[in-house]
Amino acid sequence: MKFIVSILLIALLSVAACLYLPWWSIAFAAFIVSALIPQHPGKSFLTGFIALLLLWGSLSWYISSNNTHLLAHKVSMIILKTDSPFLLIAATTLIGALVAGLAALSGSYVRRS
Repeated sequence: MKFIVSILLIALLSVAACLYLPWWSIAFAAFIVSALIPQHPGKSFLTGFIALLLLWGSLSWYISSNNTHLLAHKVSMIILKTDSPFLLIAATTLIGALVAGLAALSGSYVRRS
């Protein structure tokens, strides 16, 4: 139960934080939730990782599909040197998930000490 509650709280706080703060504020949300809800470090990492994997994956897919992936095609040519908006969405999702997962892991270790 703590696992699902942590995922939902991290996702909701990340959305709220990103409305007013920079993108890396997702780390604060994951850290705070993981520090407040006691879990093993591995589960804390997974909660942060899964929460942002689902959140940023769905948000970037939704935003990109609203403009028929027009911007994603151009940005993927600049950054990835290949015309693959789906690879760009996957890279964006993976970066966000790793940031949140590592922040949640840090929060879990802070709680343990």
